[in-house]
Amino acid sequence: MTESVDPESAKLADLLERWSKGEKEARDQLLTRLYGDIHAIAVRYLHRERHLTIRPTALVHEVYLRLSSLRQMHWQDRAHFLSMAARVTRQTLVDEARRRRAEKRDGGRSVTLSDTNLGMNEAAYDALDVDELLSRLQQFDAVAADVVSLRVFGGLSIEEVAEVLNISVPTVNRRWVTGKVWLARELTREA
Repeated sequence: MTESVDPESAKLADLLERWSKGEKEARDQLLTRLYGDIHAIAVRYLHRERHLTIRPTALVHEVYLRLSSLRQMHWQDRAHFLSMAARVTRQTLVDEARRRRAEKRDGGRSVTLSDTNLGMNEAAYDALDVDELLSRLQQFDAVAADVVSLRVFGGLSIEEVAEVLNISVPTVNRRWVTGKVWLARELTREA
């Protein structure tokens, strides 16, 4: 019995493969088709942010530009693309936080993450601090760091994270709890 592939998945797979081979037209078509997914990642992330000055559309456009400039990328599937979009979103927000921190001396505001995004109490943390902590977490629990990054910076659901990382939903749930607890402890320690 053969597994049927829906036409949209087949078209996306074709566009991803053609983009991997350097076809700019395929890249443009793919980014246009998945613009809604990129926008959803940005909106989910920014939805509860109180201190973040970047708007979802501006974030989406920056992520879109960064993704479109990638060269020599060998895309595996839609999940791989969304994983990269989440990583690019994280890097974009960290870059924005660095820019804001540099301006802070001149009265600029820092980019922060609220506890609602981290699944904790009511407080806000600097995105640069969270990024640094995720880099530390990556050194001893790479899966937990990836899960937290995709959930917090990418706004992906537990099921989407499982698909992107190619692990089970229960494993994602365990690593999400582990990552949140570790992150909460470290944020409390640094505060």
